[in-house]
Amino acid sequence: MNKPESKYYATAARMDEALIECLEKKDFEYITVKEICEKAGVNRSTFYLHYETVADLLNECIEYTNDKCFRRYSSELTDVEKRLRSGRSGDIIFISPAYLRPYLEFVRENRRLYQVVLRHQEMFHTQGTFRKLFENVFSPAMDKFHFPEREKAYIIHFYLGGITSVVLEWLRRDCEDPIDEIISVCMRCTVPEGTASGGGERGEANGAAGASSGA
Repeated sequence: MNKPESKYYATAARMDEALIECLEKKDFEYITVKEICEKAGVNRSTFYLHYETVADLLNECIEYTNDKCFRRYSSELTDVEKRLRSGRSGDIIFISPAYLRPYLEFVRENRRLYQVVLRHQEMFHTQGTFRKLFENVFSPAMDKFHFPEREKAYIIHFYLGGITSVVLEWLRRDCEDPIDEIISVCMRCTVPEGTASGGGERGEANGAAGASSGA
């Protein structure tokens, strides 16, 4: 990245942070370009050089926040990928509570931002927050177990939709329910107690995928 690009992204990052700070104090609908500029230390012409509206900044801010979240997972995802390539199929659980907990903590920390997304779902792709994790974990997992290519999108959307719905309901309740309870709900929805994963490699894959989606 050259110096002008670095300066451009640094300025954009300051405006992202300014919007997040504003969201901690008031609803999105009442945030103005003027107060974003004041908090970010930029003038209005700089804002309009980057964005047309505050909603445009919000879209970028969501991406910025999601990237911060998924940077927490870099080492965990590398570990999962190694186990997928070298481990025994019966030992693989793609996403455990250890993966879901930091994500839920991050959502709770940034709930004002995600609640804006929830209130304005027509403006945003609410499942985008989860997609990167699923694509990095589920896709290599399904490759290992030789799932037909045409089935992959259906399987990812099935689990993605379920977890997204749980988290959105949690956000509607202002993240008041304990994280352990949300993890437990996901686990029970995807891996009911007493349910066997089935026989054979394909059965193990389905069982592991169920564990991964809810953990």
